[in-house]
Amino acid sequence: NPSFPHHPLPHPDLVTVADTDILLERRAAQALDSLMAAIGGWKEIVPVSGWRALEEQQAIWEDSLAENGLPFTQTYVAYPGHSEHQTGLAIDLGRRSASIDFIRPDFPYTGLCQTFRREMARYGLIQRYPAGKEITGIGHEPWHFRYVGQPHAAIMEARGLTLEEYIAWLREFPYESCRYQEKNAIVSFLPGASDGPTILKRDSDLPCTISGNNVDGFIITE
Repeated sequence: NPSFPHHPLPHPDLVTVADTDILLERRAAQALDSLMAAIGGWKEIVPVSGWRALEEQQAIWEDSLAENGLPFTQTYVAYPGHSEHQTGLAIDLGRRSASIDFIRPDFPYTGLCQTFRREMARYGLIQRYPAGKEITGIGHEPWHFRYVGQPHAAIMEARGLTLEEYIAWLREFPYESCRYQEKNAIVSFLPGASDGPTILKRDSDLPCTISGNNVDGFIITE
């Protein structure tokens, strides 16, 4: 969406998905393949669109503008340079059929597609743009899924949070004073320093990952 030009993107580590030429970031692809193996998903579900280069996103935007107009395009196509597809962490999926709409593939809330949704959080995946969540800046997209990892996907599912809402909610759990406990994980937020490098001092021996939230700080997962 042109009103959200805040997230420049690095180039991801890409691998192919399901013996196709569609690409995803390596961790996202591994999670998706594990989920599909568990539910037998590839027999009825096909990958439609994964990682996109800037040039491809630009072409999709311009083609949609010409064919569908600005309101439709702003609702269903991310502005070039700011699409989740350019991260390699997002994929559009469709129910297998003779004809699949590239922009809005059919992914119903029934059958194997719904089984995918029911199990996806266990594998670190979320439905990125649910209905009634205009805070994302994108309309309801039943076909668009995003890898966020664990325990984040499970927390977001349990609380009904979009990624935007989750990032905002995590600010309630500063690293040094309050940490959110989720089963075998602790999640907390470390604000970015405004006057130099952000330094994290850790006393714990717990395995830890640090992820910039691309807004104002870092998400610490132990």
